[in-house]
Amino acid sequence: MKKLASTLLAAGVIASAVAADSAITAVKVNANLDKISYNSPVWKSAKYTTVTLYPQTTIKFNDKKTNALNANNKAISAQVAAAYNETRIAFIIKWPDGTKSVQQGNKTDIYGDAFAVQFAENYSNPKELPYIGMGSDGRAVVIHLQKETGLTYEPNGKGDVSHQINPNQTNLFEKDLATYNKEVTAAGIADYQRSFVAQGFRSMTEIKDGGAKPDVHLDYVKKDWTGTLSRPLKDEYVNLDSAVIPVSFAVWDGAKNGRNGLKYLTSWTAVTLQGKTGGADLMSALHGKIEGDAAKGKEAVANNGCTGCHQVEKTDAESFMGPSLVNVGGYATADYLRESIVNPSAVVVPGYNRNAHSNTPWYNLENGKRVSTMTDFSFLEKADLDNMVAYLKTLKAGAK
Repeated sequence: MKKLASTLLAAGVIASAVAADSAITAVKVNANLDKISYNSPVWKSAKYTTVTLYPQTTIKFNDKKTNALNANNKAISAQVAAAYNETRIAFIIKWPDGTKSVQQGNKTDIYGDAFAVQFAENYSNPKELPYIGMGSDGRAVVIHLQKETGLTYEPNGKGDVSHQINPNQTNLFEKDLATYNKEVTAAGIADYQRSFVAQGFRSMTEIKDGGAKPDVHLDYVKKDWTGTLSRPLKDEYVNLDSAVIPVSFAVWDGAKNGRNGLKYLTSWTAVTLQGKTGGADLMSALHGKIEGDAAKGKEAVANNGCTGCHQVEKTDAESFMGPSLVNVGGYATADYLRESIVNPSAVVVPGYNRNAHSNTPWYNLENGKRVSTMTDFSFLEKADLDNMVAYLKTLKAGAK
């Protein structure tokens, strides 16, 4: 894996931005991939690649305990492999976690470990991939999520509400109550597997029409989590039968109250399907050389007033006038960063933060559409833009 320079030297000199983690190779297999687990034989022939998941820091939570738990988060190094056959594609991701956290249905402050794999519905234009995490307007993503939970009940599609009553509120006793409790356990579901489609924040919708047919598992082995996913190469939501596809991974740490946007995630990462040709533009966009001078880019960011609204580096004072850019270089592509500078309304991240002043919203609503209050910097020279992107790509936490 190519190490991503992120340490700023005392003299202010910044290492030049380098390419992201290596692309992932999906090996071609004849094996059946309908059902996959961490110990499936197919992984013996797979090629593992190191990917880095960075702590998402766009918005600070309004949760003092959670903020303290995540104040010094480092990036996580994970191992990923992939395989495909004529009809399906499968992934495995392994990452370290010293605690096994299980979400409980009767608790509101206990969160489960989880992982997700995300695909872009349309990746024909590598320069306009969806926003990582929730997609963006007109750029849908499909997300497969698996969470470690205890037994969960409705909505489970069974329409069973008779077993959702507190046992103390029934008129059952002794043997009848014991029978009822067994029925309650039998009605529960321990496999928290969900699929979603999203085109921007607050648009996430669970897929319940049978159009998505994934097989997702989460296993805790020797203080490492292993997540596996198998899904069709093609379905009504996404077509992955290409030489190169973009994929993103996310993990949540329940021990640190991880949930929703408090997670670790990769940038879009290229997956090459062994034996297929093409996809050079996508490969270059995700893993090619980043042009520009990062040191000059830092100066350009300061000269154009970016730090007035954004917390750019971790040592900067917090700002609630715009999303935090701490770690943005880890999970944002170079093209996304460039687009955000020259066309800030293309993707408006969630906000504004409730800690912000009411007179400084991140966006305004115009005809029902979110329009960013950020200045359009499309007037900048290409060299300045290149330098700014190169600098922003250096903003990322070091790995554990």
